[in-house]
This record gives sequence, structure tokens and C-alpha cells, in this order.
Amino acid sequence: MLVARRRLETKKGCCGCERSRTSRIPMTKVTNTRWEHFAHEADMGVRGVGVTPAEAFEQAALALTAVVTDPSTVTPSELIEITCGAPDQELLLVDWLNALVYEMATRNMLFGRFEVGINGRRLHGKAWGERVDVARHRPAVEVKGATYTALSVSLDENHNWVAQCVVDV
Repeated sequence: MLVARRRLETKKGCCGCERSRTSRIPMTKVTNTRWEHFAHEADMGVRGVGVTPAEAFEQAALALTAVVTDPSTVTPSELIEITCGAPDQELLLVDWLNALVYEMATRNMLFGRFEVGINGRRLHGKAWGERVDVARHRPAVEVKGATYTALSVSLDENHNWVAQCVVDV
């Protein structure tokens, strides 16, 4: 059985971060969204799976964050909006991930929540996150950028969208 979590209340934690108390809600709808990593020589592959390309892009972004830190440790307190365009979905994925890498580097932030809308060759994304707290986030590596290696956005055998590429670390 799938379970969703509903936020019941939000409290300030000892370090000033927000902590939420949640309850479990049984769900009957099956969701196929997830993210995962795959090995690639000295670099890391990121893969997002979703019912739509937009969901797969959101999950790929979570996989990108997970290369650096556990996404569940990132408080979604600040919103950054990103718009990009590309001639096809594969290049749109690389542009989206590289835009996130740029925002992470220039703002010294990590992101733990994403929302993506794709309209033709344009993507409008929202990323929620916070400034890096080295003691709490314990960043493992710095992602330098998304590459064209193993780049793919396609339907799998279960009719789920899979968006993947290798990121340079």
C-alpha cells in the first residue's frame, strides 16, 4: 500500500529550520515517480522516472541534489524560478539540470523540491531550497554540470517517462 504524508503543523527547529509533523494517509493511486543514480566511470548518472516528462524532469532534479546531499535534509524555504528552451526534450533536460547547477553554485544553495511545466520546447521550473549548511547538509561533491553522455528522455516498457544523463562531478 502506498502512503502519502500530510503536514499537520510546522515548528521552528533548534537551528532555526522548519520541522513539520506529518501523518500517514493511505493512497490507492499508484505513482511511478522516482529518482535513482547509475554508475558511470568517475562521474554519476542521474535518472528521473515519472508519468509525464515534467515529472521525470522533477525526479532527475532530485537525483541531481542527491549527488550532493540527502534531499530530505534540504528545507524548501526559498523559491527560484528557471525558464529554458531547447530544440528537443533531451537538450531541454541538460539545460534544466545545468540551470540548477548554476543556481546552486552562484547562490550557494541546495534544492529539495521541484515543479516543472513543459510546453513544447520551453520549460518553466520552480526549485525550492536553502543556502548550504555544511554541518547539516554535509555535501559530498560539487556537481560541475550535466553532460550529453547517456542522455535520454523516453518512455520505458511500463509507459513511464525516463529522463537521464551523466553529471560531471
